[in-house]
Amino acid sequence: MKFKTIGSSFKNWVSKPVSQIGVLLLMAFISFIFLFDSVKPEKLNVELYNVAETTIRSPKTIEDPVETKEKQQKAVNSVEDVYTVNKEYVKKRVNLINEIYTSAESVVSAGLKNQEVEKDEKNTAQTLLKPSDYVSDLRGKLSDNVNKDLTDETLINLLGSSLSDLSIAKDITMTSINETMKDGIRANEVENAKMKVEEGIKYSSLPVRLKSASIDLGRYAIIQNVFFDPESTERARENASESVEPVRILQGQIIAEEGYLIDADVYRQLKLVGLLNSEDSLLPYVGLAAVIVLVFAGVYVMFGNTIRNEEHEDYRDNLFIFSIVYLLALLLMKIIHIFVGLSQESIAYFFPAAMAAMLVTILMRERYAVGITIVLSVIGSIMFKEELAGTVHVTMGIYILVSGISGILLLKQGIARTSILRAGMINAIINLIVVLGLIWIGGNGINHIMILVAAIASGVISAVFTIGILPFIETGFGIFSSMRMIELSNPNHPLLRKILTEAPGTYHHSVMVANLAEAACEAIGANGLLARVGCYYHDIGKTKRPYYFIENQVNIENPHDHLSPEKSTKIIVSHVTDGAELVKKYKMPKEIVDIVEQHHGTTLLKFFYHKACEAGGEVKEENFRYPGPKAQTKEAAIIGIADSVEAAVRSLKSPTQATIEKLVKSIIADRLNDGQLNECDLTFKELNKVSQSLCETLAGIFHNRIEYPELEKE
Repeated sequence: MKFKTIGSSFKNWVSKPVSQIGVLLLMAFISFIFLFDSVKPEKLNVELYNVAETTIRSPKTIEDPVETKEKQQKAVNSVEDVYTVNKEYVKKRVNLINEIYTSAESVVSAGLKNQEVEKDEKNTAQTLLKPSDYVSDLRGKLSDNVNKDLTDETLINLLGSSLSDLSIAKDITMTSINETMKDGIRANEVENAKMKVEEGIKYSSLPVRLKSASIDLGRYAIIQNVFFDPESTERARENASESVEPVRILQGQIIAEEGYLIDADVYRQLKLVGLLNSEDSLLPYVGLAAVIVLVFAGVYVMFGNTIRNEEHEDYRDNLFIFSIVYLLALLLMKIIHIFVGLSQESIAYFFPAAMAAMLVTILMRERYAVGITIVLSVIGSIMFKEELAGTVHVTMGIYILVSGISGILLLKQGIARTSILRAGMINAIINLIVVLGLIWIGGNGINHIMILVAAIASGVISAVFTIGILPFIETGFGIFSSMRMIELSNPNHPLLRKILTEAPGTYHHSVMVANLAEAACEAIGANGLLARVGCYYHDIGKTKRPYYFIENQVNIENPHDHLSPEKSTKIIVSHVTDGAELVKKYKMPKEIVDIVEQHHGTTLLKFFYHKACEAGGEVKEENFRYPGPKAQTKEAAIIGIADSVEAAVRSLKSPTQATIEKLVKSIIADRLNDGQLNECDLTFKELNKVSQSLCETLAGIFHNRIEYPELEKE
């Protein structure tokens, strides 16, 4: 009981906006402390040329600059020098030979005009009689470089040929030169190229002397036309270097096997991935802080309206409940994480991933359950990260997320204790499927059967923990959960059986009022289930004197006919105080006690008040009013209205739609005028919706029925 008092006091304190922000900050701080060790960079005590005591893996993916540079150098060295063919050289040498032949033709043609023509043996060609006399004329037409390189013999052989033979020789020589030089000639290939040209001219049908001159010209024309291109070579080497993929040490990659020697290269890699740094980097802690701030900023947005509204008292929107469940789950997660460090990774899957989601679904709203599932999946993926092989444990994060969401969806079908157990069993199967799927996606086999066992156990443990923890939260902090409401609505509850057996008319009346109040509450977004359960118990006090209430007076005389109005008022009014004492005796939730005390407010018992006035004497109105208090919540106010409406409509002989609507509006107006709704936060818009809902429900109850004709007996 002391725990309950402390819990309730703390819950009231935390309902303030400033306190709720403080709770958020506290949750964020505790999360940071619990995750601190998980992000702390691992440092190894290893020395160069010692044997590795354990298998060492890289904690991150990082480029190895040394290996990358070596690979790039190999690629550069494999690139051969780039040579380019100078096409202009081909044109220039061909044109040069053309000019030499053309000059020779010009000299021969001019000489033939100034001498007697000498016929050759077949009298088909004309040649100069003394070609040597014209060598100077030909040299005068050629450049100094050409004159320097060509002998007189070569020129005489040209000048001693006929014009037709010179034309043929020119074509043969130019063609041979072009064919030889077009594919390029390197410095070490010049002599071979000259021999190729010589071979091409040697087997022609030219006269011997002209053939010799043509060979000399052909060999003279052949020069190197392929040269080393430094720019192209450098560009090719740069491209080869850039095309090399950087050598990376991958996250989780084995750097040193257990029992292997740590040589200079391994030692360098260990230092590169940060396993040998003497100073801790602040980046992991900054990153963790950033993630936690982002996560709890999302929680703040989710609870934004509640935090900013100091008068918002719906326990289903209470950040404190959320924080208690979260911290419980976080504590369990940390305990399991400690065991993971001591044994093996499979222990992590024993974490009851669906527990928090189930608790929040029952105690609060589904959207908060989804929120806490997302938060825990992020926290779990960081806390259960693989030792040196990753920043986060993605598999664990997905596992917690899917398990939590499935728990929420399964509880939508019912939130009784048996429903929770059934949800836990189904959740265990879902956990198994998720784990198998994630293992197979990674291309891994089932190496550890313990992981599958843990996944199945997680679903069952989630259900057991939910059932076990729920009563402590409900009782310790005065929370009236949906599951508790459903349990109290069970007809086998002792108090409901008491009403049914001792005051059956009141029981029927309570059920009718429950139908009216639940529909009206749901119409305005209030807690319909709370209204229904509250209605079942609102008149429990009538079981003390059941026959003094009209609904229980079947074939008996009304005892109030023989009592004074004052005495009758005390008996009628006492059902409120008697009912409050009775529900408190049975340790019913405060919400039910409040409904019992407030459903009549301080309304006036008009019948007995007017009866007393008619009897004469001094009559005080306050003596004929209920003690109150007035309704403090929407649910209590609506139950009071529905209670009056149901009793009033039942008193009508032939209720119609019009008379029902008039009566409902009259009762609501009377409550407003009497100030009975002044202390709850019902608006006029909501009262209008309540009125419509009550009329629709009553129309369905008191609809017209068909009169069936009686069969006449023959």
